[in-house]
Amino acid sequence: MKVTDPHPLEPAGPPPQHPVDVFLLLTDADRILLALREGTGYRDGWWNVPSGKMEYKEDAVAGVRREAYEEIGVRFADDEPRFAGVVHHRNPEGQGRIALVFTAEFDVRRHGAPVNREPHKCADIRWTSINELPANTVPYTVASIDLWRTGAGLQISGWQ
Repeated sequence: MKVTDPHPLEPAGPPPQHPVDVFLLLTDADRILLALREGTGYRDGWWNVPSGKMEYKEDAVAGVRREAYEEIGVRFADDEPRFAGVVHHRNPEGQGRIALVFTAEFDVRRHGAPVNREPHKCADIRWTSINELPANTVPYTVASIDLWRTGAGLQISGWQ
């Protein structure tokens, strides 16, 4: 009996080269800290969470801590931030990306007050209701918030 693969593979292409991003969902009760992109050349005028690409020889926790300090001046205790899950996102240009999403409940005594430490890339930072995100929130960011809110562990975004 011959078995036919119901989902034959398409011709092989180049191996995927998804950048690995680290996202920080810094929350304060029902609010989340967002940053308004400016001067980056990508999604300027859109809101996102503190985030960035991992660097060479950097583990994920070190990466999200570095990005948090570089972008908003926040520092974390040894048990912070906590891993929430992974977002596999494809942007409108068709590029795949992987986000390792971390969360922390904000405490000014432990973390320090967030400030915009990258005004050349960020026009503003603002606490926003998790339930009323601005319409111009980056879809990749929305997917990371949805992942955290649902506890799904994995969110597929932009591949439909």
